[in-house]
Amino acid sequence: MKDVLLIKYGELALKGENRSFFENTLVKNIKYALKDFDGVKVEKTHGRIYVECEKDVEEAIERLKKVFGIVGITRAKEADLDLEEIFKAAVDLMKSHQGKTFKVETKRPNKAFPYNSMEVSRRVGAAVLKNVKNMKVDVHNPDVLLNVEIREKAFLYAGVIEGAGGLPLGTNGKATVLLSGGIDSPVAAWMMMKRGVEVEAVYFHSPPYTSDRAKEKVVDLCKVLSQYGRGMRLHVVHFTDLQLEIYEKCPARLTTIIMRRMMMKIAEKIAQQNGSLALITGESLGQVASQTIESLYVTNSSVSLPVFRPLIGMDKREIIDIAQKIGTYEISIRPYEDCCTIFVPKHPATKPKLEKVLEAEEKMDYQKFIDNFEEEVIEI
Repeated sequence: MKDVLLIKYGELALKGENRSFFENTLVKNIKYALKDFDGVKVEKTHGRIYVECEKDVEEAIERLKKVFGIVGITRAKEADLDLEEIFKAAVDLMKSHQGKTFKVETKRPNKAFPYNSMEVSRRVGAAVLKNVKNMKVDVHNPDVLLNVEIREKAFLYAGVIEGAGGLPLGTNGKATVLLSGGIDSPVAAWMMMKRGVEVEAVYFHSPPYTSDRAKEKVVDLCKVLSQYGRGMRLHVVHFTDLQLEIYEKCPARLTTIIMRRMMMKIAEKIAQQNGSLALITGESLGQVASQTIESLYVTNSSVSLPVFRPLIGMDKREIIDIAQKIGTYEISIRPYEDCCTIFVPKHPATKPKLEKVLEAEEKMDYQKFIDNFEEEVIEI
């Protein structure tokens, strides 16, 4: 008998011929999350993944809770396929639940085991009643549900720790997120990562109008996001010269939307260089002037790559709740402004016309900035 972590996954089990690809990617991501742990062993069987961890089990669980594709983690007892060994594991597990009601549920994927599920549950329940003090059976509303799984070994557990869910990172290609220091874009990146998308980030930095503290904030946001993946690459684009060109030569009401279009063009160029097939933004419909449906249409016309906006139908409270859950909120509210908030006009256009925007852009030579922008690449 030994202790293991039993890893459960949800929609991966519904995959057809590609199922092994998703499972193998999840195993790889689990090994990456625990790469600096000694004595870790990860095994995959049909429908389950098992992790043996000799020490620092609680820390291992905390890391595994951030691995996309895992819906549940439980501390389990592994026993040989022998009833007496299964009884010992059940008694040992349930001693920490003395004085409570319980129910035994058995799954038997291994049909070669000579006892059916109901018989195993009945016998395990009897062993617990006999050997654990003050335990009672309640099949309708038990305090503790003792699960027994009969596979190549027997696995017993009670209680499941919730995982991040979603799909394993790396199973759905790569995209590039326009990451500001605000609340929304880190949440958008996290939501796409949850769907299996690898993410690189682009941040637009405008010194001396934005400080190094603003850049540090974005670096810290990437560090949080990287805990859910396998590291992250951040492209810091120096945007001051192009931003000043926009504000000197374009109508004030259109500067926000034109700035946004220039960011998209540069982000698309970086995306194409790093193998990304889409852009990600943190826009939510109607939240600010650049996020009206008319503004989003004009913004989209600046690039050819698809633009994913996972927050598009969410309100601010919903976005903040996710930011707090994933650990980005406290960083995002640090009082260091990004380049989008520094140069906001008093009365930005909320229903810009594409032809008017294109006409305004002709007044500046923006292509030279897009072709020759400076960037700093930070590996996180």
